[in-house]
Amino acid sequence: MNYGVKIRSIRIKEQQLPGSDRLPISFEDWEARAKVKLPVQAFDYAETGAGSEATMQANRSAFAHWRILQRILVDVADRNLTVPLFDRVYRFPVGIAPIGRQAFYHSEGEVATARAAAATGVLYIHSMVASRSLEDVAATGAHRWMQLYLGHDLEVVASIIRRAEDAGYTGIVLTFDRPEIGWREKDMQNATQPVTSSEGVGNLVTDPVVRRKYSLPLTPDSVQWITVNPETTWEALSSVRKFTRLPLLVKGITYPADAVKAIEAGADGIIVSNHGGRHLDGAVAALDRLPFVVDAVKGAVPVLFDSGVRHGADICKALCLGADTVLIGRPFLYGLAVAGEKGVRHVLENMIADFDLTMGIAGHPNVQSLDRESLQFIGPCGHQ
Repeated sequence: MNYGVKIRSIRIKEQQLPGSDRLPISFEDWEARAKVKLPVQAFDYAETGAGSEATMQANRSAFAHWRILQRILVDVADRNLTVPLFDRVYRFPVGIAPIGRQAFYHSEGEVATARAAAATGVLYIHSMVASRSLEDVAATGAHRWMQLYLGHDLEVVASIIRRAEDAGYTGIVLTFDRPEIGWREKDMQNATQPVTSSEGVGNLVTDPVVRRKYSLPLTPDSVQWITVNPETTWEALSSVRKFTRLPLLVKGITYPADAVKAIEAGADGIIVSNHGGRHLDGAVAALDRLPFVVDAVKGAVPVLFDSGVRHGADICKALCLGADTVLIGRPFLYGLAVAGEKGVRHVLENMIADFDLTMGIAGHPNVQSLDRESLQFIGPCGHQ
C-alpha cells in the first residue's frame, strides 16, 4: 500500500474516535484550533504578515495561478517519493522550515518538532533564535541543518557553526531576507517584541562566545545586535564560507541575479523564500519567482522552496516548477500548538499523504517525473 492511501485510511479511522480525541485534518482547522488554544500574542505572532499582509496573501494566490495537468493510464501503483539532497536520500521531498521561539507554542518547543521530523523521516532546520539549544535538538536524532542570521558579531556565528558541526548537523542555512524586522501591526498592537530575551535565546545563552562577551540574562538589545545587521553585504557570505566545509545554503532569494551571486560567493544551495510574507509588505510571491531562480541556477546547486505551502497540491506545483525540496512553516507550527510532537507529526503525515495521492492521481510515478510540462499557467504572476 502506498503512503498516501495508508495515511488516508488511518485518518478516516481516527475520525471515528470521540470528538475530543480527534486531531484536525485541514490547515484551516489546525489554524482555528491553535487560535482557540494560544494566547493572542502567540497566535498573532505566528499568523501575522508584514503591513497589509499583501505578500502573505500573494504567496497563497500564486498557487492558484498554476493548475496541474492530469495524465492517465500511467502505472502509479508503486510511487517513489524519495529525493536526493547533497549526500543523503530523503524519504520525501519535504522538510521543516526554520522557525524560532517555538516554546511560545508548546513547552517542549523545537525538541517536539524535531522528534516529529525524525519519526517522519524529513529534514529539520533549526532556527538560530530557537527556544531550545542546537544540542538539545541533536539528541532527538532528526536529520538536521542549522539556520543562522548574520548580526553584527560574526564571532558568534563562527562559534555556533562549530557547535553545529560537533553536534552532527550536516548543513548551514543563512537567512538574508530580514536585514530589518518588518512592520507587523498585530505584534505592535500586542506589544510583542520581535527579538526577545525569553523564548528565542536557547542557542545564544548556551554559546561560549556569547557568555564571554555579553552579560546574562541577555537583553532584547543584545539579541537584536547578535541577530540583525542591516549593513550586511555579500562580503559577509564569503566570510562565513571560510568558517565551515558543510553545505552552505542561502535562504531568502527571489531575484535570479542574487542566486548567481550567492553561488559565486560559495553557496552550495538556494532557498527561494520571502520569509512567508513576514517582513516585506507588497513583495512578489515566492512561487512566482521560483522558475526564474531555477533557470538562473542552471542545475549548479539544489534549489529549495518555502512560503505559502499549505496542501499536497502546493508541494506538487513547487516541485514541478523546479524545487528539489519544499519546506513547511506555519502548518507544522499550528500542529505543535495544538498537540505538541503528535500534532507536528500529524501535520507532516497529512501533507505528505496529500502530496502522494495528488502525484499519483495526476499520473506521476516518481518525484523526478514532475516538471513544468505538468502544469498550466492560468493567471498573472509577473512573468515577463
